[in-house]
Amino acid sequence: MSRIAYVNGMYVPHREAAVHVEDRGYQFADGVYEVCEVRGGRLIDERRHMERLLRSLSELRIDAPMPLSSLGVILRETVRRNRVRDGIVYLQVTRGVAPRDHAFPKKGTMPGVVVTARSIDATKGEKTANEGIAVITVPENRWPRVDIKSVSLLPNVLAKQAAREAGAKEAWYVDAGGKVTEGSSSNAWIVTKDGRVVTRKADSAILRGITRTVLLDVLRDHGLKLEERAFTVEEAQTAREAFVTSASQLVMPVVSINGRTVANGEPGMLSLALRRDFHRFAETN
Repeated sequence: MSRIAYVNGMYVPHREAAVHVEDRGYQFADGVYEVCEVRGGRLIDERRHMERLLRSLSELRIDAPMPLSSLGVILRETVRRNRVRDGIVYLQVTRGVAPRDHAFPKKGTMPGVVVTARSIDATKGEKTANEGIAVITVPENRWPRVDIKSVSLLPNVLAKQAAREAGAKEAWYVDAGGKVTEGSSSNAWIVTKDGRVVTRKADSAILRGITRTVLLDVLRDHGLKLEERAFTVEEAQTAREAFVTSASQLVMPVVSINGRTVANGEPGMLSLALRRDFHRFAETN
């Protein structure tokens, strides 16, 4: 079946989908995006994703392209037309098309909207979770406002490629103080030897992941102690468990950091339990 994309008011074959050469998302990475999980053909945590979208747009002073209810219709229709049961739907909003000039275009410029959807093999994801993933670390080299989910992702691209070339799945950024911030496309977590769950505080140094937010409810339900603080690479390597979270990976156990085995080198029981219980606390629309 041919994939379908939504581009600025039209549903078009994916292979023919295109934006204007002077779309500011293409010229300047002047835009934001969201990635929402699709499970059983339904959107997971749509409300939270849309709230974060509005915040990102506001921080960059980009007008919302339409009411959230209308965006929701487009997201669902794109999912339906692509017959996605389990996968992701991607939404991108840019400042729109205008002659190339660094400053904002004239008022009234229409934001650009692109939506795509694709299936993800849930069985493969479970197999990966049961094996665990390897991560490497790279120096933090991004701009100071990574809390905005912008499409300016070149440092993330380079970090992810470095991970691939090292035979790893993910790269964790490490700041000038030697502390882990987050992954190139995920939030980073550890479990200490005495059972405390640790992740960096969601300030401007990391993205406030939607999966991260939901997992806080899962932790409370399990009666687990949460510490929102930075941790070092060595602390992660000597932890009881480590894992990452994202919309496409959910809770994914980490079994190796920079080639050093975490604990016994197998996915931790807590990580797998959090993954198992995640959808009991996520919102399904």
